[in-house]
Amino acid sequence: MSQLRIALLQLAACGADLAANLEKGEAFCRRAAAQGADIALFPEMWSIGYTFFNPETPGDHERWTGLAVGPDDPFITHFRALARELGIAIALTYLERWPGRPRNTVSVIDRRGEILLTYAKVHTCEFDVERHCTPGEEFPVATLETAAGPVRVGCMICFDREFPESARILMLNGAEIILVPNACGLDTHRLMQFRTRAFENMVGLAMANYAAPQENGHSIAVDAVAYPEIDGEPRDTLIVEAGEAEGIYLATFDLERLRAYREREAFGDAYRRPRLYGRLVETTVYPPFIRGDATR
Repeated sequence: MSQLRIALLQLAACGADLAANLEKGEAFCRRAAAQGADIALFPEMWSIGYTFFNPETPGDHERWTGLAVGPDDPFITHFRALARELGIAIALTYLERWPGRPRNTVSVIDRRGEILLTYAKVHTCEFDVERHCTPGEEFPVATLETAAGPVRVGCMICFDREFPESARILMLNGAEIILVPNACGLDTHRLMQFRTRAFENMVGLAMANYAAPQENGHSIAVDAVAYPEIDGEPRDTLIVEAGEAEGIYLATFDLERLRAYREREAFGDAYRRPRLYGRLVETTVYPPFIRGDATR
């Protein structure tokens, strides 16, 4: 009963076609449920295939913002009904309608079809067109009821993983599993970030990326249990790493083993010294890290 199964939906999107992405996303959720998944995880901004507007094309920005959806729109309510029908949780990603600029968002829908939590990407890529999104303001964590029992889940999105603080605050907020929708090329360095974030915070991480040729796939799931026995030999924490092809990649997390590990090991929040970390929350930026397009 402690085996939590997360389906990494490594997909190629149908451009910015909401209806086509809904249909394809539903088909893959049904396949994931048939394979025994407890959670189906989409890549970043699935509703429009992480499509942005062309600043040089008149009216394209308005067209793009017109694709944003809200919690009561058919794109969201359809997947809520689907989660209830299939009895699985769905981490659904979309361009969210928001006052001013839209948000890059994931909502975790539980197996009863209720929206458990909604997270908007905090570290938007301000050096790129994503600066036209409103950044999120928090890292929520909630208890998700699954067939494997309750599990504390939180989310971060793509560029969030570049900042150790994202996974750290999710751990401090109680996350046991972090779900990571993604939309970028993943090289060795970025893939290693997932192992590091899992190791240092004693959390499981599951990431879904777009398949080639839109991105390069390599969706990945990583366990936190690096040392199965006290003072024992280390183990490889990789659960699954996809290639570049489209597909469903199932990752199984042993929650009982993860929790036992978190209770005895030295990482996470066990021996931190937060009174010494004040500089982490200061807002002044010093050379060589000053960027004219960055905001705080």
